[in-house]
Amino acid sequence: MAITEQTPSLPKGPSLLVQMAVLLGMTAAAIVLGWASGIYLNGSSEPAEQAAHASDSHGGEAAGGHGEEPAQARTVIPLAAITTNLAAPEQVWIRLEASVVLDEPQPPELIESIHQDLLAYLRTVKLHQVEGASGFQHLKADLEERAKIRSDGHVKQFLIRTLLFE
Repeated sequence: MAITEQTPSLPKGPSLLVQMAVLLGMTAAAIVLGWASGIYLNGSSEPAEQAAHASDSHGGEAAGGHGEEPAQARTVIPLAAITTNLAAPEQVWIRLEASVVLDEPQPPELIESIHQDLLAYLRTVKLHQVEGASGFQHLKADLEERAKIRSDGHVKQFLIRTLLFE
């Protein structure tokens, strides 16, 4: 008898056509998810932009005009720069330049008390709390909330102009 070598046949993978179809499907899914998350993230800033455009384009009237009060003249007040170290790690310093949008002019003492409150708050922040985009959004929301509370609701918006960590 003759001994013949039989090589085991290699299992065949999916065809090139199937691989291309899967690749195209995954690419389309990535595009759709990227577009949807962009719409979602952009949607969080739309009310502020719409309010600004509505007061500019309608001569100070509210955007809808559906029984809403007319928008009041708003005042943008720049705060003095805040420079302090963080709670942890203590060798990291933060510099924040910001402005507040007020519904009506307020005394300078109120602006100074908002500034001091924000300074005291920033001294309690830890670096891991402000890492990434969501950390920045949370920090901005916290600062805006503190400014609104300190001003008894006269602060309508908190604008961060510069935020540096060293």
